[in-house]
Amino acid sequence: MMTSRSRYLLNKVGIALFGIFATLTLNFFLFRVLPGDAIANMARVPGGSVELREALMRQFGLDKPLWAQYVDYLVQLAQGNLGVSYSSLRPVTEEVMRALGNTVPMTLLGIGIAVIFGVATGILAAWKHGTAIDNVITNTATIVYSAPTQWIAILLVLVFAGILPVSGASDPFAFATDFWSVFWDRLKHMILPSLTLALATFGQYTLVTRSAVLATLGEDYVFAAKAVGFPVRRILAGYALPNALIPIVTLVALSAGTVIGGSVVVETVFSWPGIGRAMYDAIVQRDYPLLQGALLVVTVTVILINLAADIVNMKLDPRIVE
Repeated sequence: MMTSRSRYLLNKVGIALFGIFATLTLNFFLFRVLPGDAIANMARVPGGSVELREALMRQFGLDKPLWAQYVDYLVQLAQGNLGVSYSSLRPVTEEVMRALGNTVPMTLLGIGIAVIFGVATGILAAWKHGTAIDNVITNTATIVYSAPTQWIAILLVLVFAGILPVSGASDPFAFATDFWSVFWDRLKHMILPSLTLALATFGQYTLVTRSAVLATLGEDYVFAAKAVGFPVRRILAGYALPNALIPIVTLVALSAGTVIGGSVVVETVFSWPGIGRAMYDAIVQRDYPLLQGALLVVTVTVILINLAADIVNMKLDPRIVE
């Protein structure tokens, strides 16, 4: 007999699989109903002609009916083939993986800073509820969270230009080959993009953590712990923080899409060669395979993060599957 936990997991996995299929279908058809295409741009080279356009259409399979292109697309995906980029004529998989190699560390650093700083300030604001410290923290978090990501990025460029690198992922004039020199160079270029993402998102972690901790601090068992003389550190670490983890984990999963969407702006401002910049360039160049591949990878990542959050929440709070 299937347990409630097994049914819960099967339901979540089914929803995730349906979301992936629906997304790749929408990705395929959406960008083909928009005006213009990459082939028209490629055929405008000197000496371009109708014959060149038709040859390019046959080369990329765009002369087939739309349903036939869709079937080919699904078959290629089943084989792990995301197609060939129209602009670079390289496999989309290589282009996306190279871009992800730049985006993932930058994004993880930004989210890590946001979570650590947001949770710490949220706990402090809850413990100092109603005081000047609480007001300063909540107002600051609200203002920063409301600020547009591109405004934060431009402000950081204006403040730190000349102190930290504001463009690219590495120094083109640095010829260091040892690991630590390369690591430090990459880290310096990563600081401002990561800090932008951290500032754009830490406010929501502060506010959610504050709300969750306040709800816990109002429980009778917390008042009893205070009455018997439990130290503040034990109350916060033993009672407040564990109960705040559930909304925090959920928020991390829900904000994954927002963070990735914000990375498009951040990577464009700082010329960071990541997945967001790749999607921006693909849109400008009408590079459908690259755009579809990037969106598919991003969407699958977000869906899997949400699935993982559901599983973690099930472990943290068994009442979910009761």
